[in-house]
Amino acid sequence: MTLHFVVPDAIDDPRRPSGGNVYDRRLSAELVAAGWDVQEHRVAGQLDLAGLPDGATVLVDGLVATPAEAMVAEAARLRLVLLLHMTQAEPEVLHAVDAVVTTSQWARRWVLERHGPDPDRVHVAVPGVEAGSRVAGSATGAHLLCVGPVTPDKGHDVLLAALGELNDLEWRCTCVGALDLAPAFVDRLRRSRAAARVEFTGPLTRAQLEEIRSTTDVVVSASRRESFGMAVAEGLARGIPVVATEVGGHPEAIGGAGAGLLVPPGDVDALASALRRWLTEPQLQEQLRAGAATRRTNLTPWAETASTVSDVLSRVAAVNPAALVSVSPRNDHRTEG
Repeated sequence: MTLHFVVPDAIDDPRRPSGGNVYDRRLSAELVAAGWDVQEHRVAGQLDLAGLPDGATVLVDGLVATPAEAMVAEAARLRLVLLLHMTQAEPEVLHAVDAVVTTSQWARRWVLERHGPDPDRVHVAVPGVEAGSRVAGSATGAHLLCVGPVTPDKGHDVLLAALGELNDLEWRCTCVGALDLAPAFVDRLRRSRAAARVEFTGPLTRAQLEEIRSTTDVVVSASRRESFGMAVAEGLARGIPVVATEVGGHPEAIGGAGAGLLVPPGDVDALASALRRWLTEPQLQEQLRAGAATRRTNLTPWAETASTVSDVLSRVAAVNPAALVSVSPRNDHRTEG
């Protein structure tokens, strides 16, 4: 079966690593392994689907599903599936497409409650992870890791303010992620009283990040919004406990295995208190490490994520039998806006 997968132009840009790009790349590879003929279309600028063949099955990354008119206008001609890494989407698009794939149960609920599309057309395919070797952690639990672009949405200001309340304790924090998306924000962080013990690495390769994870004691996320929390899940895949905000899909990512502590978003005192407990209570460290080790064994593999999406695509394609026939060899198209 042929699938046209519409993705951001910068999907492979090492300066812009993101959970959404990782998801798209891994999903594409797993769909190919499952027998799909995946034809990739990279969008730079505005979306244009006019060149796709009638009846084609098309998976569109929500980050490039603009303008809405381009999606709505082609909905009758194409079999459209919208992949939502985040919850932002135009209501008319959600109602026009054949199916929507969200990355968490929370995101699905949000879409249904806010915009009211047909529930039978809104599905969940949580991000997969690869289980790595378990990280034992240090005796002090002092190495903290935060992964994500350094922006207000990710809550680094809250994190550094909380860490500033812990200067009486031993700790160090590594923040991995882009530093050029909100430069004035980054400059303010560098002037905070906690900054001397925080390393801002900028973007890293997967191998470099895994090397840092191998010496990490706890993953911290102070995000103000998060559809799932891939950085949290990837830490848990190494058996690393989590301290995170209780937003979006974070509770789903952590699971019910007692693998982490959840705090309200934007609450400096609550985050500082949770981190102080982690740093000063050996019994809590032991409990959370045991919970993370359990959670590590039941995270979703990428093959399962792709299987869920494949089922959705197959049902959508079956609406138009012509779309089940591969009409051209696999190649790479680039759509310039």
